[in-house]
Amino acid sequence: MYLENITRLPLIARLLLFILLLLCFWIPFALPISLLFAKDSNLVSILTMSLLGLEYLLLLKLWSKFVEKIPNGFQYYGWEWTYFNLSNLLKGISIGFSFCLCLFFVESLFGWLEIKPGSGNLILVVAQGLLSALAVAFFEELFFRGWLLKELEHNYSKLTSLVTSSLIFALLHFLKPIAAAIRTFPQFPALFLLGLILVWAKRSCRDKLGLSIGIHAGLIWGYYILNVGQLLSYKSDVPDWLTGINHNPLSGVMGLLFLTLLAQIMQRRNKIIS
Repeated sequence: MYLENITRLPLIARLLLFILLLLCFWIPFALPISLLFAKDSNLVSILTMSLLGLEYLLLLKLWSKFVEKIPNGFQYYGWEWTYFNLSNLLKGISIGFSFCLCLFFVESLFGWLEIKPGSGNLILVVAQGLLSALAVAFFEELFFRGWLLKELEHNYSKLTSLVTSSLIFALLHFLKPIAAAIRTFPQFPALFLLGLILVWAKRSCRDKLGLSIGIHAGLIWGYYILNVGQLLSYKSDVPDWLTGINHNPLSGVMGLLFLTLLAQIMQRRNKIIS
């Protein structure tokens, strides 16, 4: 099949083809790495995930050039090194970080947890958290709110694409053993809502990813600092459904309420600008 005919394939076929190509590029390299460094699972994870990210960027560039016939692929999917995009990135980080800190501050005011001095090198935790958060947010946004959203919009309305991309975003976070997926399933509504928030953020910024990457990174960064820095102490008599199962705020009522507030802000912003 000629490359230009790929755009005429049904949506599910295009999605599967892209994922298959990515895996075909990745597995022949990831498997030897896993065997070579089998004794160090952390190193294996870092190397294989870094490789997957780099190969995704390469495939995205090739896909946009030869399938979509667009020479400036990253710009088409929403990322470009412009003042507008970078300023929205910083704005998004501040929004996500502030919402995360406010959530735990409110919970501490209710006496459900205690914010305490951390152990270890907090400056190192802050720096590592920021780098990790930016990396995760960049690749996830470029995939879900970049490539996937564009593919959906080829076939469906903006509303359908919004809902479908958010459902896929939430569901793909449950690619884990069945027991673990069932145990963490209360996160699903929050993940779906987060998907909506990040699409609205992108659409409110001329279809650019700066704000959505920033919000995503800010939320991860704030939680990373508090969690890895061991700044939180939960009260044993507080139910998990309130603050989050396994202390994950996405699986608790308070986390869902705060995301609902952020969703209303992003939806209103999107309506005003569009």
